[in-house]
Amino acid sequence: MKRTLSLIAMMWMLLFALPSCTPNPYVKTNRSYKKQAKSYAKILSMKPEDIRTDSSTLPRWWVGTTNFNMRKPNFVIIHHTAQNSCLQTLQTFTLPRTQVSAHYVICKDGVTRHMLNDYLRSWHGGVAKWGSLTDINSASIGIELDNNGFESFPAPQINSLIQLLDTLKRRYSIPIANFIGHADIAPTRKNDPNIYFPWKTLAEKGYGSWYTDTTTVFVPETFNNIHALRIIGYDTRDSISAIKAFKRHFVQDTSGILNDSDRKILFNLVSQ
Repeated sequence: MKRTLSLIAMMWMLLFALPSCTPNPYVKTNRSYKKQAKSYAKILSMKPEDIRTDSSTLPRWWVGTTNFNMRKPNFVIIHHTAQNSCLQTLQTFTLPRTQVSAHYVICKDGVTRHMLNDYLRSWHGGVAKWGSLTDINSASIGIELDNNGFESFPAPQINSLIQLLDTLKRRYSIPIANFIGHADIAPTRKNDPNIYFPWKTLAEKGYGSWYTDTTTVFVPETFNNIHALRIIGYDTRDSISAIKAFKRHFVQDTSGILNDSDRKILFNLVSQ
């Protein structure tokens, strides 16, 4: 009996030990990450050059200011991966030839992978524009959600996202309106996180803009739809794409026409 119990105990110990014994398939890319991070740390630690002219009579002292800190992100851009699994996305983001990355990847089961230091520049936005900002990657954190773009987002995944957004918002003092989607900043190229993403739920938690009751809203005849979209932040050079991106976010619709109800929402948002 004792021998049987001992064998059972050993089997359980082996089962629990298996995950820790599994070799990490990202050892090579993790090593590359550390190498790149060290190279940037070396650049940051370099003494700034002293620019002088031949006529300068000042002593050759280096004067370093004491008033500085790290640049911090001011936007959060939410994406869907448009791939088949979290594992596939992790592989995509660790292949140099793909030239794409994100700071965070959140799997369907809610597991969050922090792939890049928040202060470093991820390659997630591509050619994009929001308001007057054209270098989105330099000012934002990219979050990828494991989703093929045509399905709802599981509760564990959204719960993990909200927890992460709460941390980022407090840590970097990110304004409420600066939580947006990839389609918002790149309306001619992207549709993520698409119409199934619960923007209203996020807005109710304090992450992203949303409209209030529009039943009593009166839209003036002089109201300019395109000008209003531009005020919100949309790139309106392709007005149809801008309208589609707006409706995808706020109406869960993909048409390129603004009806009376849509105009009320747009007017409400601009008036906030």
